[in-house]
Amino acid sequence: MALKQELEKQGNWLFKYRSILPIGILFIGLIVFIKTNLQEKALDRMIYYEFFYLLVSLLGLGIIIYTVGHTPQNTSVRNAADGKFADTLNTTGIYSIVRKPLYLGNFFMWLGPALMTENIWFIISFILFYWIYYERIILAEEQFLERKFGNNYRTWAEKVPVFIPKLEMFTSNSLSFSIKKVIKKEKNGLFAIFLIFMVFDLIGEWVKDYHHYNMISIIGCIVTMLIYIVLKIIKTRTSYLENNR
Repeated sequence: MALKQELEKQGNWLFKYRSILPIGILFIGLIVFIKTNLQEKALDRMIYYEFFYLLVSLLGLGIIIYTVGHTPQNTSVRNAADGKFADTLNTTGIYSIVRKPLYLGNFFMWLGPALMTENIWFIISFILFYWIYYERIILAEEQFLERKFGNNYRTWAEKVPVFIPKLEMFTSNSLSFSIKKVIKKEKNGLFAIFLIFMVFDLIGEWVKDYHHYNMISIIGCIVTMLIYIVLKIIKTRTSYLENNR
């Protein structure tokens, strides 16, 4: 099998399990975080830097929300590798400055917890893993999109970078922002971020036996959990989110 075909095959497999594999990296990060706190009992600087790490993750979520909110139904934004929902090629809005905004958003979302470890080798390893991991997924997606959209895709891809945005190329979105679609697709994202940070914070303080908890992560987790429950009820028990792209 040619190398390109092998990488595409790997990308399709990784895409299939893209929601599971990062959890393993998060678990490793938690172990590194515990080890760091055991070795450095006086790691009080974590309290001051944790807010910045949280903002990094929220930046990633913001990119995802903006992307999802402006995409049409049956779009290339999701599941492009298996061809189920790629009737439309997105080229406006954030897709006019970067080809893979969702993966850019995911990177920042996961970078926040990686930074929490304050272990430079783990952070570097995370970045390299993310690069190799998503490089194959992106290759598989782009092979599919090129076969489906042909010259339209190639013309767009030649101008727009894969991962690092080219801000001066921005063009207005072809669709208005849909809060309903965001609620349907990304309602658990905010809660997940605060939950992860709260778990890291509580474990870190327990290991250090310091008990100076970061109330931002705790209160944020409680509030976002309640928001998630309300949105879940709205989705399952009402038709408010139906008939929307």
